[in-house]
Amino acid sequence: MEWVDDAIVLGARHFGEGKLVAEVFSREHGRYGGVVHAGRKSQPILQAGNVVHAGWKARLSEQLGFYSPLELIEPHATRLLDDPIALAGLSSALTLIRSATPERQAYPQLYDALIVLIEAMPHHDIWPAIYARFELGLLSALGYGLDLTRCAVTGETENLAWVSPRTGRAATYEAGAPHKDVLFRLPPFLVNSEAELESGDVADAFAIAGYFIERRLFDQKGEGLPEARRRLIERLGFAGRL
Repeated sequence: MEWVDDAIVLGARHFGEGKLVAEVFSREHGRYGGVVHAGRKSQPILQAGNVVHAGWKARLSEQLGFYSPLELIEPHATRLLDDPIALAGLSSALTLIRSATPERQAYPQLYDALIVLIEAMPHHDIWPAIYARFELGLLSALGYGLDLTRCAVTGETENLAWVSPRTGRAATYEAGAPHKDVLFRLPPFLVNSEAELESGDVADAFAIAGYFIERRLFDQKGEGLPEARRRLIERLGFAGRL
C-alpha cells in the first residue's frame, strides 16, 4: 500500500528513539499519520502549516506506515513567525482539521480551501474573513453545511439577513425581523463574495460558524470547541479585528 501526494503538515510527535510520527492532510488521501526519521533536517520541514510532497508506504493498509523523506514545497510556518495572530489562526484551522475530519478520507475541496486560507494569512486585513468561510466549508465538507442560498420562509434569494440557529437556514430581513432576537445576523460577505466588509461582519461570521461547529461536530463527541479556536477569537478581539 502506498501513495504520493502534496500535503499540509498538521504536526509531529515523538515515536521511540530517533523517530517521529508526522501527521499530514493530503489533497487526495486526507489525514494520514506516518513514521519519519527525526533529525535537524526534518524539524523545519515538519513545522505545522508547511506544504510538503509526501510519499507514504506500508505493507498493509491498516498499518501506521512510513513516509519517505518529505520534500518541502512551501514554508508557510516560517513566513508567519512574526505574526502571532496569524499563527493563532493557523493553529486553529489545523486543529479543526485534526479534530473533526476522519482519518484517511479525502476532502479535496477542503484541502484547497485550507491552502487559500494559509496563503492569505500574510494579508492582515482579509484573512479573518477567509477563515470564517473556511470554517463554513469545513461544516459543508463533513455533511453539516448551512443553507445560505435562499430564504427558508419565502424562498427568495435576495436580501438575506438572518440565519436560524435551529436549522442553519437563511431568512430575508423582512421574514426574520420579528424573530431577530433569536437569530444570527448574516454578514453579506458570506452570501456575496464581492460584498465589502463592514464593522462587525467578521465577528458575526465567527459567531455563526463557531455555533454550528460546536453543536454539529463536537457536542456529539462530548467536547466543546478546541482551545486553539477560542484563543484565536480572543487574539482577534483584543486586536480589534473582529
